[in-house]
Amino acid sequence: MAVDYGLLLSPWVLGIFGLCIGSFLNVVIYRLPLMLERQWLHESAAQLTDAPAMARVAGVPLPEAEKLAKAVDAYGTQIEALPPFTIAAPRSRCPHCGHQLRWHENLPVIGWLRLGGKCASCKAPISKRYPLIEVVTGAAFAALSWRFGAQPTTLLWCGFVAALIALAMIDWDTTLLPDAINQPLLWAGLAAALMGWTIPLDKALIGALAGYLSLWSVYWVFKLLTKKEGMGYGDFKLLAALGAWLGWQMILPIVLGASAIGAVIGIIMKMNAGLREGRYVPFGPFLAGGGLVVLFAGQATVLGWLGWT
Repeated sequence: MAVDYGLLLSPWVLGIFGLCIGSFLNVVIYRLPLMLERQWLHESAAQLTDAPAMARVAGVPLPEAEKLAKAVDAYGTQIEALPPFTIAAPRSRCPHCGHQLRWHENLPVIGWLRLGGKCASCKAPISKRYPLIEVVTGAAFAALSWRFGAQPTTLLWCGFVAALIALAMIDWDTTLLPDAINQPLLWAGLAAALMGWTIPLDKALIGALAGYLSLWSVYWVFKLLTKKEGMGYGDFKLLAALGAWLGWQMILPIVLGASAIGAVIGIIMKMNAGLREGRYVPFGPFLAGGGLVVLFAGQATVLGWLGWT
């Protein structure tokens, strides 16, 4: 029996699916950075307990290095004894009182509305950002169905958009662009091109190379001139992934749009004293935003804006 993609991948169905994915993204955005921090602490403890390496590399006298190693080992043991913390475990709960969310409290948007934006137990406010991310993801999935039609490859673009939303929010919160999302996004873009599902493979390959090397070059020129780091390696990888999905022709429009919007947001935040410590605005959210604009507008329209048609 033929699958009715017209119904299963219609804007309404994909919109509802997007709401559910948005709820999952909220978990990823909150938990993945904490999971990485725990991993880094564990790895750091393992490094610092290597007394001979500390003495050899850092020039610390071996007796002092051994003393430090013993102290750190105790902290490493505590880290190993922590309860499991993954995307799936433990179950979602209120960060204020520890109330474990019931299934109906976890329903996308509806759960937040039924609770009145407050914890059912302690009445602490629940951020409006949670339902907002769900709504944005749902609207984006519905728009993708309208943009690409009710066909299986539309699900690929849904995954692409979901990854960009997660990366943008994680970078905004923490200035991190995790490889756990960045690298699969890049390889998925190349694989999709190889299978003929998105863009020609040569454009995807050149796009990935151009995306990475362009920001890598800017990074090193800026660092050589100022002795400071203007961006992180995660930005290179994100733009490489965008190039793999959207093609090399879209690299410059994405960077120009991201730079312009980032500059405006940075100025507004500076005027309102809203910049984080170090007066740094992450670039990842604006790269992701530029990628989404290019995706929904289409290559011909974007090139037309720039007068390159």
